[in-house]
Amino acid sequence: MGASTKQGYGIASKSRKIVRALIGDKIKDLSPDEQLIIERIVHSTADPEYAEITRISPDFVSESVKAIETQKDILTDINMVRAGINEYSGEIKCYISHEETLKIAKEEQITRAAAAIRVAHDKGFDGIIAIGNAPTALFEAIDLVENQGMKVSSIIGVPVGFVGAAESKDFLKKTEIPNVITEGPKGGTPVAVAVVNTIIGINKD
Repeated sequence: MGASTKQGYGIASKSRKIVRALIGDKIKDLSPDEQLIIERIVHSTADPEYAEITRISPDFVSESVKAIETQKDILTDINMVRAGINEYSGEIKCYISHEETLKIAKEEQITRAAAAIRVAHDKGFDGIIAIGNAPTALFEAIDLVENQGMKVSSIIGVPVGFVGAAESKDFLKKTEIPNVITEGPKGGTPVAVAVVNTIIGINKD
């Protein structure tokens, strides 16, 4: 879980045992890979409730691992999510501060997060989308996939907040897009990063 020293490995191992003791019964019916995803989310957030509110579509792991194996791009809604992702041989992209993003946001009167997803689509994005903060980015991604043919292997849709977050995740859950969501207002950068890093780790194993 991100450890790189003897002391770090020891802490990570102990944390893993604590997490499994807390949530083992709640995730026992999931696949081993799905269990790893939720364990890492709980470890990253110190919040066992994620074992109850995290939903993983049946095809999420297989489609995401396939994307990682073929080094498809990973797109994040903000740079903080991008910064937390472990070393990856493909490209990790974020257009939140891109000049074209700022232009579209101003002209269309939409959020920069939503405009950034549109810019990614215009640039031919093909890969995994990880959204940890902006519900508007998630709504935009779903719309582009379903109506504009945006190429997406899977979406990690875990925006946090009390305005639009739960609704955007419910919307994603009802689509055919391979996905991970957290029900309700909870989510955020640590959750999105935990899911991406778990998928990268599964591929390496």
